[in-house]
Amino acid sequence: MSNAGGEPPVLPAVLFIRRPGAPFAGAMHQRFRVLDSPLVSGEPLAAFLAAAAAMADPPRAAVVMGGGAVRADAAFLDAVPSIRCLVSTAAGVDHIDLAECGRRGIAVANSGTVYSADVADHAVGMLLDVLRRVSAAERFVRRGLWPVREDYYGLGSTLRGKRVGIIGLGNIGSLIAKRLEAFGCIIHYNSRRPKDSVAYKYFPDVHGLASESDVLVVACALNNETRHIVSKDVLEALGKGGVVINIGRGANIDEAELVTALKEGRIAGAGLDVFENEPTVPPELLSMDTVVLTPHSAVFTLESRSDLCDHMIGNLEAFFSGKPLLTPVLP
Repeated sequence: MSNAGGEPPVLPAVLFIRRPGAPFAGAMHQRFRVLDSPLVSGEPLAAFLAAAAAMADPPRAAVVMGGGAVRADAAFLDAVPSIRCLVSTAAGVDHIDLAECGRRGIAVANSGTVYSADVADHAVGMLLDVLRRVSAAERFVRRGLWPVREDYYGLGSTLRGKRVGIIGLGNIGSLIAKRLEAFGCIIHYNSRRPKDSVAYKYFPDVHGLASESDVLVVACALNNETRHIVSKDVLEALGKGGVVINIGRGANIDEAELVTALKEGRIAGAGLDVFENEPTVPPELLSMDTVVLTPHSAVFTLESRSDLCDHMIGNLEAFFSGKPLLTPVLP
């Protein structure tokens, strides 16, 4: 499409703070003048942002990856003062300083519910794996131990009838609860406030929730109130037969205390998709057959990647056309 003078239209500039191999880079380049981040080019962040700010038509929007690779804080916003909209590729926005964005009048959008169903499926899959020791049994077969030791006696435990305490009954937590109800689980939850829309038992504090649960599922956002919400005391309340599943953020759990509790047998197992210092995983976890580990991949399916691409571009196009964001965190 050309303008009246026959020249192609000038596409709006967008900072794209991404990891190498982001699958939607091509779609972004078709619609925007994409300024690739130093995570791709190797250029120091400060120099990259300074060059973007110095452009004749500097970027008014930025896409920032979840997971903390780059934090969109006051220093970031000072470096590119033209930014008026931040779009997160994650549902969580702990990598964005919302207070600073609010002070500056910067709009923020997240991924909404794009990932919710896939993350809920992943959480249930990890719980089944931990309880039934699927990955441990698979390693037993791969190592050729079945003919040597005959039957596999690493007995697991049934999911049926388990009391599952969900920390954070938002979109993802609610979908996990519905899936686990189908397995005959008893659902309890902790959230910022009770929800009139559900009949599950509400616990105002996580310690109380853990004391009446066989499984704790961490599905809350990460903020100052939820950092290390699963502490040593909570793990003690969960007890020796307890299992922890984390598809929230690594820092929702005191990771050092979790490792110690697993080593000492004070809880029975864990399924972890997220870690405090990604991509570093505590080495003690790697040899534990009672632990299932995945590389922050609960969100990744072919379908969710396609949906995220459409959703992210939709938020950007809404911003540039002066329309409401699709999934505003700060409008």
